Amino acid sequence: MNSSPACILLVEDDPDHAILTIRSLRKAGFEQQVVWVKDGREALDFMNRRAAYADPAVAPRPDLVLLDLNLPKVDGLSVLEEIKGSEGLRTIPVVVLTTSQRQDEVKRAYGAGANSYVTKPVQFADFSEKIRMLGAYWLSTSSLPGN
Repeated sequence: MNSSPACILLVEDDPDHAILTIRSLRKAGFEQQVVWVKDGREALDFMNRRAAYADPAVAPRPDLVLLDLNLPKVDGLSVLEEIKGSEGLRTIPVVVLTTSQRQDEVKRAYGAGANSYVTKPVQFADFSEKIRMLGAYWLSTSSLPGN
């Protein structure tokens, strides 16, 4: 179990999915800081502290990344590949959180270094429960590498 609150980077272009994810984490009792970015380019700027995210106070190193695959500007798989290809970022766990159940995308995500692949359920209650379980594992059970 982690002694200090984790910072979660949520990379999600759909505002409804982002709000639901954040609310589900809160409802399950996880009070970690969640930073929401809306596209792949913004995610990479945040991770690499570029542009609007150059200040570490604005862009703390995330302890966990929740990454959608279907993103504008830079797709999620490219974001994943850049994170896992970077010496300074590769130890950060990345959970792919997407609507796709396609087996080829699952394989590509794991091949690029995803730590987990979670398909978003359509039903609100199912989605909320998956987020609760995801939070329970990554934020309570598992030890994160930290900063």
